[in-house]
Amino acid sequence: MSGDAEQRVASGAAWRDFCRRLEAIGEIVLGARIADTPIDRAEGYRYLTRLTRIALDMHLENADSDFPGFYAASHPTAKIGADNPDNIYMNAAISGARTYRLTGNRGSVPILSFGTKANRYAIDGTMASTGELDSADMAFGPDGGFEIVVSKTRVPGNWLPLANDSSMLIVRQTFLDRDNEIPATVRIETIDRPRATPEPLTATALEQGLQRAAAFVEGTARTFLRWTEMLLADVNRLATIDQTMFQKAGGDPTIFYLHGYWKLAPDEMLVIDTPIPDCTFWNFQVDNVWFESLDYRHHRIHLNAHNAALNPDGTVTIVVAARDPGFGNWLDTAGHDHGTMLLRWTGAQDHPVPATRVEKLP
Repeated sequence: MSGDAEQRVASGAAWRDFCRRLEAIGEIVLGARIADTPIDRAEGYRYLTRLTRIALDMHLENADSDFPGFYAASHPTAKIGADNPDNIYMNAAISGARTYRLTGNRGSVPILSFGTKANRYAIDGTMASTGELDSADMAFGPDGGFEIVVSKTRVPGNWLPLANDSSMLIVRQTFLDRDNEIPATVRIETIDRPRATPEPLTATALEQGLQRAAAFVEGTARTFLRWTEMLLADVNRLATIDQTMFQKAGGDPTIFYLHGYWKLAPDEMLVIDTPIPDCTFWNFQVDNVWFESLDYRHHRIHLNAHNAALNPDGTVTIVVAARDPGFGNWLDTAGHDHGTMLLRWTGAQDHPVPATRVEKLP
């Protein structure tokens, strides 16, 4: 088998197969009935390049679960599944056959969560949880330091469960005031690794990494396009969809997700009114049709408890529009006339569904 891989890598066949697979995946963008504007198509192809970057990090550069290292599966220029602009995401390859130690300092980030997942995005678009640990349930040192053991067998202290099929660790840092809060530091090491250093790259590992990367790009793109198409039936509303769907895709189990599809004429605005439940965190964001958050580096496209202006009765009014209407909390559509959107209620017992209406811009 290794001889076949060596021949395929040496001849260029493995690389050509990878490139042809990516070319074929481009048909997802061409065939998407919802991607019917020039910006949708342009962002669709950019989305595939972003997924490819993430996939190569995941399945080639950081694929050794004996020597895991953190990479970001969502960040300002590569995004998956309605990525949270208030988050720093850290991902690492793990195995249910190993035991790991996480050490670090929580900084001043309000929410720090850890999850082990069975990553099947390349197979069926799922990422089921195999263990969860939240900072609210952790012990920290006086300086914010912490240690977590990640294993199948429970241990005293901070423990994050593993399962036989665990293959990914996700760390989420959730901020209220990202410009001023101090990010957490997290390190990972394998307690029972079988050797001192990683093996040199083999032809088999390269070929398998390329195959898995291409499968991840295709599986991820198809999954979230299906999500967008599912939302089309109820335009300009936020839907209470069965939450197990989001948990199966790797969502945080402490979050109640309300997704929606929005579509506006240039002179229209989407007005969203909602009470705010007792919760540890909430935010709302505007996304494109590919389930990517819009460009939050240069546009105000999301809102949370820190930067939202509340109404006198404690409710919040959010306005999604191409320009500032002069009232409520305006979020910029950043050159888009349709897309998706998401409201998160984190740690809430009640999950109010916002009232929405479309009005003419003043």
